[in-house]
Amino acid sequence: MNIYADNAATTKISKAAAQAMTECMEEYPGNPSSLYSLGQRAKEKLEQSRAEIAALIGAEPREILFTSGGSEADNQALLSAAMIGKRKGKKHIISSAFEHHAILHTLKKLEKNGFEVTLLPVHENGIVRVDELEKAIREDTCLVTIMTANNEIGTIQPISEIGALCRERGVIFHTDAVQAVGHIPIDVRAQNIDMLSASAHKFRGPRGTGFLYFRKGIVLSNLIEGGAQERGKRAGTENLPGIVGMTTALRESIDGMDAANAHKAEIRDHLIEGLSQIPHSALNGDAEKRLSGNVNFSFEGIEGESLLILLDQRGISASSGSACTSGALDPSHVLLSIGRIHDVAHGSLRLSIGDDITTEQADHIIKSVKEVVEYLRSFSPVWRDLMTGKREFILK
Repeated sequence: MNIYADNAATTKISKAAAQAMTECMEEYPGNPSSLYSLGQRAKEKLEQSRAEIAALIGAEPREILFTSGGSEADNQALLSAAMIGKRKGKKHIISSAFEHHAILHTLKKLEKNGFEVTLLPVHENGIVRVDELEKAIREDTCLVTIMTANNEIGTIQPISEIGALCRERGVIFHTDAVQAVGHIPIDVRAQNIDMLSASAHKFRGPRGTGFLYFRKGIVLSNLIEGGAQERGKRAGTENLPGIVGMTTALRESIDGMDAANAHKAEIRDHLIEGLSQIPHSALNGDAEKRLSGNVNFSFEGIEGESLLILLDQRGISASSGSACTSGALDPSHVLLSIGRIHDVAHGSLRLSIGDDITTEQADHIIKSVKEVVEYLRSFSPVWRDLMTGKREFILK
């Protein structure tokens, strides 16, 4: 039995999106920047996709900038907001301690250029507290950037409340919604979102394609110089087949969102119940305010890398953290931010399930994880010390 349970890293492209891309490559071969009819047909297709994506998130077409994915969109959003703030003499930025590295590394870059960054705690449940954000906002705050849903523990942030507060205080609000778009409802107008990042391959679209929403009136700083594509804000010939595939996938995801979330939530809760039976284990993040497809557990006395390898041998593809840091031996910064100590954070497992998962597959995952954890603990010196009382259990 082969089970793919790493959809937070990337999703398998949908048949409809792949077909739309193939048809686009065959029927719209022109460059959208060309003046001849073949190019103008491609331009019309490009703008049709822009308008459709805008409508799906409550935006206007001219507020959508096509990018290579979420990381590029994050970088352009943060650097643009920072430059807007700098021109006004405001150089303070607020974010959270468990953002994606595309955010955190960009903030480090801005710190080296004279900006001050405040990282809010996310507490044990993995959720930013709006009252703490309100206290952190200063007269010189130019940007608040808080992710919509965490990529590792799946917790959903109070985005509408954060957006309302930022709008009231006159601070630009950006959200990294890479894990959220296509999975939970997003309305940039209703939620007072000024800038939003999204990536197609997180909602069954193609890799290497994404978009940045930026509210009308926000002036973007360029990351890529060259031609006049994307109204001069992102040089390079647009990836029309990728954009068409992304549009198809997003429409398909939103149309089927309610049914997909209901099914995934049922399986998610079944997995949580089953894995909770393993002694000295704990669910990471809030039990309710989390994505329907996310299950993240820590198991005391084991190493996550060994757990993943043995699960892979049983046909289960999973993760111990975000895909961008899966090669690192350091424990997840997300788990450390919610208070997990290093030894416990090392023994983590992230299951991010798709809407095609079955109860039979979930039962196979539960059985396999139980057996593998028991096996790894049987020769773990840490587990032996815990069982003999030389160390105290952290996870009761």
